[in-house]
Amino acid sequence: MQNIIEQYNSVAATDVKKWFKAGKTSDFPTDGGACVKYESKQIAVFHFTRISKWYACQNLCPHKLEMVISRGMIGEDEGIPKVACPMHKKTFSLEDGGNLNGDDYKIAVYPVKIEDENVYIGFSD
Repeated sequence: MQNIIEQYNSVAATDVKKWFKAGKTSDFPTDGGACVKYESKQIAVFHFTRISKWYACQNLCPHKLEMVISRGMIGEDEGIPKVACPMHKKTFSLEDGGNLNGDDYKIAVYPVKIEDENVYIGFSD
């Protein structure tokens, strides 16, 4: 299972080499998540309508190694957009992937852009 988690690495907007079309904006729930597949990766995509932002991160829970993050609840913690894993309720920043509970676990995050009603996720590979 370790090799599965090693394929997920955060990508900065400046490091994007490929913009992957994940779908139309209407394909994703408001204030919730959905999962898309990019190569061998499962990516959770969130439309956080309250703050008019989109986020993408690995769908793999780094604690239980289950593909469930897209089913997590989103919210804010002191102004930081977050997602809570539905398995164990650990919360992660949707901005930098950091664990907001202070644990070592973190998630990979990816830049998102919206063009012509399409959702694109940025990858460096």
